[in-house]
Amino acid sequence: MDVRPDDILIMKKNHPCGSKEMYVLRSGMDFRLRCVKCGREFMVPRNKIEKSIKSIKREGEG
Repeated sequence: MDVRPDDILIMKKNHPCGSKEMYVLRSGMDFRLRCVKCGREFMVPRNKIEKSIKSIKREGEG
């Protein structure tokens, strides 16, 4: 799956604050994500996050 920094991931499940959108700060073996609504940052292993992604929004694309 092609996930790059500055992408916004739409997740299948909500974050505890209620948002489904996560901003990608770093990608690699681990992802560093920031919740769009509450601003909390966290690290998640790639294999765990790839299962949870519903769709990806990019700035340059419609």
